[in-house]
Amino acid sequence: MTTNAPRPDVVRYTAFSSTPDGGNPAGVVLDATALDDSDMLAIAAELGYSESAFLTPSPEGVGGQEGRTYAVRYFSPKAEVPFCGHATVAAALALAERIGPGELVFSTRAGVVPVEVAQEGGTIRATLTSVEPCIEEIAGADLTEALAALDWPSADLDPAFPPRIAFAGARHLVLAAATRARLADLAYDFARLETLMHRLDLTTIQLVWREAATVFHVRDPFPVGGVVEDPATGAAAAAFGAYVREFALVPEDAVLTLHQGEDLGRPGRLTVTLRPGDPRVRVSGTGTRIH
Repeated sequence: MTTNAPRPDVVRYTAFSSTPDGGNPAGVVLDATALDDSDMLAIAAELGYSESAFLTPSPEGVGGQEGRTYAVRYFSPKAEVPFCGHATVAAALALAERIGPGELVFSTRAGVVPVEVAQEGGTIRATLTSVEPCIEEIAGADLTEALAALDWPSADLDPAFPPRIAFAGARHLVLAAATRARLADLAYDFARLETLMHRLDLTTIQLVWREAATVFHVRDPFPVGGVVEDPATGAAAAAFGAYVREFALVPEDAVLTLHQGEDLGRPGRLTVTLRPGDPRVRVSGTGTRIH
């Protein structure tokens, strides 16, 4: 984008909530063809949301989706991230209002992510299908450093949920709190956790507490993006779905409900669907435009 080029239109949507004051807001640029990396980073920083999505229409459709295929890049206020779930949902909802519900294909740095947008009564719901996930162990010294940065004693972890790094488009360290009070008490060392996360190439820390068999409360520190906490994190939800399946903590065909943002005053709800025989994870939610 040259100095004299017109600024691209930026629309704002919140994802995983049907009201503008809930969920996680994202900026969406529906045609970023004229933007370079510095332009996108500058727009994301100006918006100040945890991530914004920048779409470039693809002239050739993927999987038969001609005219509904986009290359997508995601930027936090500090850096590009390979994949962002809430900005994917926000972008899909923005497109659906303009070209109608249906199937979309997003080509991201993490891989191809299909998104289905459907009208459900008076609301629109977007469902993304993750890239193939994987789970890996975390070294003992790195876990010790993560807990020290969070100021979480290891005794406050739920022993049923072993700490692991989970990936379904981006890498997240999954740590489970033994109590809701532990999850609610989040005051961490920003710089210390950011340093560790850069070294381990983590996007967020996925902190969880299990309320019921398939109901969880989650929080996501995001210092590497310049944000203390992400209000609703679709990429981490997908990674968490893969994690609980890996350890058989839920049935193979489970539908999980993740509550996030309550501790920030921005309540949101993420639905995570697991299907037998398909390693990919589906994450869905509603959203609405922020005026």
